[in-house]
Amino acid sequence: MATVDVIKCCMDSIRQISDEIREAIVYLDAGCTESFEYVGAFSLFLELGAHAICSLEKMSPLDKVVDWNSTSGPAKKIVVITSRLLSDAHRYILRCLSAFQTLRSCAIFTCISETGHSAYPESPLGPDAYHEYESLLVQDYEELARKFLMNSSHTGESIVKESMSAEDEGWSQLTTSEEGPFNFSSVASAQNSYEDSVIDRTDVRKKLKVSVHHFPLVLCPFSPRFFVLPSEGSVAEAYLSAEHDNSISFGLPSISTGTTADGEDVPPGATLTAQFLYHLAAKMDLKLEIFSLGDVSKTVGKLLTDMSSLYDVGRRKRSAGLLLIDRTLDLLTPCCHGDSLVDQMFSSLPHRERMASLSQAKSSQSQVKLGPAYLQRSPLTVQIPLNNFLREDTSSSYNFQLVESVEAFLRGWNSRDSTSQMDELVNFSTKPSGEMSTQDFQSDLLCGSFVSTENFHGTPYLEAILERRSKDGAVLIKKWLQESLRRENVSLNAKIRPGYASKSDLQTMIKALAKSQSLLAKNKGIIQLAAAALSALDESHSAKWDAFSSAEKILNVNAGDTSQSLAAQISDLINKSALVSSQGNNKMDAQRGLLTLQDALLLTVVGYILAGENFPSSGTVGPFSWQEEHFMKEAIVDAIIENPTVAKLKFLKGLTQDLEANFNRKSEEKKEDLSNTESIDFDDDDWGSWGDEDSGKDKRKEQVYDDMQLKLELRDRVDNLFKFFHKLSSFKKNVSFREWSQALSKFNDDPYSNKGLLYKVLSRVLDKHEVPGLEYHSSTVGRLFKSGFGRFGLGQAKPSLADHDVILVFVVGGINGVEVREAQEALSESSRPEVELILGGTTFLTPKDMFELLLGDYCCV
Repeated sequence: MATVDVIKCCMDSIRQISDEIREAIVYLDAGCTESFEYVGAFSLFLELGAHAICSLEKMSPLDKVVDWNSTSGPAKKIVVITSRLLSDAHRYILRCLSAFQTLRSCAIFTCISETGHSAYPESPLGPDAYHEYESLLVQDYEELARKFLMNSSHTGESIVKESMSAEDEGWSQLTTSEEGPFNFSSVASAQNSYEDSVIDRTDVRKKLKVSVHHFPLVLCPFSPRFFVLPSEGSVAEAYLSAEHDNSISFGLPSISTGTTADGEDVPPGATLTAQFLYHLAAKMDLKLEIFSLGDVSKTVGKLLTDMSSLYDVGRRKRSAGLLLIDRTLDLLTPCCHGDSLVDQMFSSLPHRERMASLSQAKSSQSQVKLGPAYLQRSPLTVQIPLNNFLREDTSSSYNFQLVESVEAFLRGWNSRDSTSQMDELVNFSTKPSGEMSTQDFQSDLLCGSFVSTENFHGTPYLEAILERRSKDGAVLIKKWLQESLRRENVSLNAKIRPGYASKSDLQTMIKALAKSQSLLAKNKGIIQLAAAALSALDESHSAKWDAFSSAEKILNVNAGDTSQSLAAQISDLINKSALVSSQGNNKMDAQRGLLTLQDALLLTVVGYILAGENFPSSGTVGPFSWQEEHFMKEAIVDAIIENPTVAKLKFLKGLTQDLEANFNRKSEEKKEDLSNTESIDFDDDDWGSWGDEDSGKDKRKEQVYDDMQLKLELRDRVDNLFKFFHKLSSFKKNVSFREWSQALSKFNDDPYSNKGLLYKVLSRVLDKHEVPGLEYHSSTVGRLFKSGFGRFGLGQAKPSLADHDVILVFVVGGINGVEVREAQEALSESSRPEVELILGGTTFLTPKDMFELLLGDYCCV
């Protein structure tokens, strides 16, 4: 039987729409671009006959000029693939239509089903969403075409200046370009090489054929068996928790209380997640037996079960187990800096900036009554710096020509004014390489990215790195580099030491393997991965990561001792961070591994979660006594007053400016006092100013009063922050987690090797032990047997997750690299290592992402 391969399923889905792609310009939104970049699908689009592959949000009139498969003149159809709701993508789709005068057909593929559109509160479309949108888009396009003809007849120029709004509530106002209106006459002149005859303006009146289809497999696979959802897709951006007492963040499931939401209380993220998983299973031809752990996961499981029908159950599909787990059940693992090279890479590398999308405008302008309209998650596309390896050796003519060619192409492509474009290119070509500044060469022109299909003799790079610890992963990358150099017959001037992969060794091998364009193109996969590892191993990043890891281990050890020692350690970390922030340079501090106030707050979160596990009944409200908590609060208050600019957090919203003004005033006073003490010189005029002492005292009294008011307000804010910390530590007190502490006690012997919840659950599941709180969702037929035929002895036994040869685990809220490695460890250590384990999550989480979710704009403080 064929193995389950997420990447292959994505590729097959693209091939199934080959008829639409052939001879079309393909537009991808940010989420789809992210997805297909990981899949490595861009070459497949060109193989299927696409004219060009372009960005939907950054659509340009010059897109029609690019043609990789020139066979039939100007493109007469476009294909739009979006990971968003149709209402969100509408303005961009209409911009594309307005730029093509020869367009006859537009096929739109969205990963959100019709049911998902009708269920989402921000969508104006109903159950027949696709047909509704087809008619609405044609109406808006025809209206735009009429205004285009009117403008052309009156002014003689083909300029669309009119903004449109759709009739249905929920459409945002449309402008043809965020930078300005499109000039169609300039587009026509850019396309002279294409057109042998003049296109009649009345062609725009011809009926446009629009079709909308479902394309569910828009995901980011890191390997054939591990994926997350695109960061800028509607599924990942939808909130997972409404604002209520049990919520901790809109981007995370609420704290489990044993009750499931229904009706209007179901968060949109749960609905869209259920829709995605249902269609993913259908594409992979799997029949799911659903198990869930956590309230939101139970809601998703219930929705999935309700979507299944008698027809689905009766079809011949491969049986698989689906395990849904709430991220909130284990907040500690993604908050910590674990032993994973992939996690370190994602934390150290710069990420692509988010697109200025319609969803962000909606999120900033309005909020629905239960939570934010959209979450802005960190993009998954990293920018691996490659220009350092191609730039430093200026004697290499191959590399300089490559850099020169790339920059010249991008300058010409981005330039809208042809005159300035030619001047720039002439200046660039005549400028010596030594005189090129950072303005001449942007660092992101030659940036790599992760592609899951890149492999070494059939072994996918990312998959192999995910399953190893940091040092083992670096050594494996070094081995791949050496094998690649040996295969290419490239000799090294330096001697490479065996064993540990040092930064200098990796750097030497990368430069040798990228010394020519042909070698760079042939070995780009391993070069990009090695450059990413080099960034993670750089002292500016690794020192900070190691400092975090050491602090977390110390907190873990203190959590096994007493609450007093843990509280003292947290206070010490806060005090040290305040001292560092007031004295140091951020870049130098990172290289020395010094922690800032934000870092200390994240460690405080870790400390409170550990305290909730180890001291659930120490304090009356929280895990610490009043006195222990008082010292921590005062430490945070003093740190914020001394460093107001380093803590622009949600719980300080509206107070940051006052704190900064107070800090600046005190700084000026200190300078004045210092200057006065340095030059004390009385003269006759000074004796006459003694009468002004009273006014000076009054002013000082006002300042003291203002300082006290500010400090009282700050203390109130910090009190609210600690109530939030209490919430993080309290969810371990419910009955199911007391059962967990007993059932999983065998994993807690060594405080340095604490495993995450995913490892513990899979270990028990694969060994067929009971998992407290795990709920099984019976299918339609299963419920029928249980309620109806069970009285005749035909009832079904409760299935076990371990009975399946394929197990799909999906973490609602996100997953990190450590958990992927630990899940593979649990599988290899079990009695059933042959099980096909597929892992997925809402997004890929780093400690920085957890900080934003728990203490940033989306937290429920």
